[in-house]
Amino acid sequence: MDTKYLKTFLAVAQSKSFSRAAEHVHLTQPAVSKRIIQLEEELGVQLFDRIGRQVSLTEAGIIFQTRARQLINELEQSLSEMRSLDGEPGGTLSIGISHHLGLHRLPSVLREFSRLHPKVNLDIQFMDSEKAHEDVSRGDIELAAITFSSEPTDKISSILLWRDRLCFVVCKDHALASESGITLKRLAKLPCLLPSMATYTGRIIRNCFEQEKLSLSPVLNTNYMETLACMTEVGLGWSVVPETLADHPQLARLKVPVDLSRDLGIIYNNQRTQTRAAKAFLACIKKSITKATP
Repeated sequence: MDTKYLKTFLAVAQSKSFSRAAEHVHLTQPAVSKRIIQLEEELGVQLFDRIGRQVSLTEAGIIFQTRARQLINELEQSLSEMRSLDGEPGGTLSIGISHHLGLHRLPSVLREFSRLHPKVNLDIQFMDSEKAHEDVSRGDIELAAITFSSEPTDKISSILLWRDRLCFVVCKDHALASESGITLKRLAKLPCLLPSMATYTGRIIRNCFEQEKLSLSPVLNTNYMETLACMTEVGLGWSVVPETLADHPQLARLKVPVDLSRDLGIIYNNQRTQTRAAKAFLACIKKSITKATP
């Protein structure tokens, strides 16, 4: 069985759409449909239910999805190992990276890794931390640099690299900018812009207020920290952003007697054998952190 059919099947199964899968595998939608039909004919089972524009896995499709992932992972691992027989890591290393880490923490690490290991093809996918966690758990990607979940799972191992302080901020001409001793109760009554409550960072903020039996009604939710900082500069309300963004020219930090932080680092599936490329990347990022620590 040609692996291109397996990869096409997995793309449709994950996106639940032939058109989105076509974009992912760089084919036309009719070509994707043809591959799935040929795969179903070869297996002798129907893998997808197609009801209008809705696509969902059949019972047989769910079973085959797990096996297809295992086959692709085993093949890619074997290819990577064979290409690395000369001692130099090679092959493809799939890494999921949260947008904030990709912009503010990892560029220098990625540049150094590429310089040291030119035979490794980095497959970098920018995504929310929550999706990256799921993809590592399923084995779709090997490593992820993300905000850690507060609910770790047995199969996921993590390497803490940064403790990211979170700061309450407003635009510089906001009425709160010059005040001190601002309480959570007062903030809860004012317009705010926050990460989605479905994100790990959003839950940290929500839990902080819920402990005081306070609820929040943001005027804007977004998963992009840079967007939060920019919209806060406009004056739409107060927000909570990482310390790396709190020094924006038009932002002022609020004097709130609360310490908030989130843990950032690398996660990997401990039930999956690490390729040489993955081990080299972990060594590179640990070395980079050691150098940066006084």
